[in-house]
Amino acid sequence: MTTVLGWPGFADVTLAGLIFLCVAAFAAGLVDAVCGGGGLIQLPALLLVLPGGDPIYSLAVGKISSGSGTAAALRTYAGKVDIDWRRTTPMAVLAFAGSIGGAAVADMLPADVLKVFVMVALVGVGIYTWRQPNLGELEVDKLTPRRQIAAMCAAGLVIGLYDGALGPGTGSFLVFFFVGVIGYAFLRASAATKVINLGTNLGGLLYFAVAGKVLWGLGISMAVCNMAGGMVGSAIAVRYGSSFVRKVFLVVVGGLIVTLGGRALLGI
Repeated sequence: MTTVLGWPGFADVTLAGLIFLCVAAFAAGLVDAVCGGGGLIQLPALLLVLPGGDPIYSLAVGKISSGSGTAAALRTYAGKVDIDWRRTTPMAVLAFAGSIGGAAVADMLPADVLKVFVMVALVGVGIYTWRQPNLGELEVDKLTPRRQIAAMCAAGLVIGLYDGALGPGTGSFLVFFFVGVIGYAFLRASAATKVINLGTNLGGLLYFAVAGKVLWGLGISMAVCNMAGGMVGSAIAVRYGSSFVRKVFLVVVGGLIVTLGGRALLGI
């Protein structure tokens, strides 16, 4: 269990480490499919095992796993939830481009400053959602069609940059954007988020693959588990609806705040 596997594409991972990462990938896929925030589980697990001995490999492996789980969840949502492909597709394309840029500067960003910004944003999102009990229960058109498209494209680019550079909380930020800014119900917001998340994961993966930072064996193993979690999570979300998704969303946002805050205090 503690002996390095030595398999191609697995770096220095042991059997125990592989099992741990696969369980984390399944849990991350399940949570991410419901309301985003799977990175809260998967990235810390990867950084704990640290395959390849450098955090950049963890980011790269995470893109394979998360992207596969997102695709599986999207497939489930697409047949049961109304997704506005005409507007989410351009947003996903910009998120794809933004993610490539974010991945390119992942090693150069002032991580401490970025973490503070993310913490403040998450606290604001959590408080706002908690104080609006009816938020995301029903569809509400908050913007004109033209402003809606502009807001979606801008958000796609910015959130794509963040996802390429760091990642945790991306899905939660997207869900909140679709609910709080666009006016979707939580279930439809979670479905739309998968379109954008797929773009960000593919963008980051493309950069890391070209840079030779992807551990394909480990990534594919985790991807299978993440896909299974994604299918289970999306099925649960569709069954229990927006009210359930809202509750899980608040729990995940709270978990992100505690995790990032704890890491900041510990200096990690």
